[in-house]
Amino acid sequence: MDITPPQVHRFSSTIGDDAIRFGDRILIAPGLGKEAGRSMSAYTSFLYAGASADLPASYAEIWVVLSGALRVGAGNDAVTVHSGDFVHVPEQAPGLVEALEDTTMVCVSVPAH
Repeated sequence: MDITPPQVHRFSSTIGDDAIRFGDRILIAPGLGKEAGRSMSAYTSFLYAGASADLPASYAEIWVVLSGALRVGAGNDAVTVHSGDFVHVPEQAPGLVEALEDTTMVCVSVPAH
């Protein structure tokens, strides 16, 4: 059986032509897929100011905000994160993510999806 040893991978936070549209205000660029990341996946996301999306997901994520600002969560429990901040979004967390400004972030998901 041929097993490929683990390798270090380099990624860019640039949103390229391979970006997937999520609605009309969010772009998601593939990074580390399940096949290479095994237990985790990663991608870059760009949200135009005013974009929003429902949070509940079947996986946990860490979001690192590279530029811009987001409001994340539900009601009084929502938090605001800015450039340089990161936020943990637990599996099945209620609420929304809302872009307060044009925002670029890197997202790491566990388990991979």
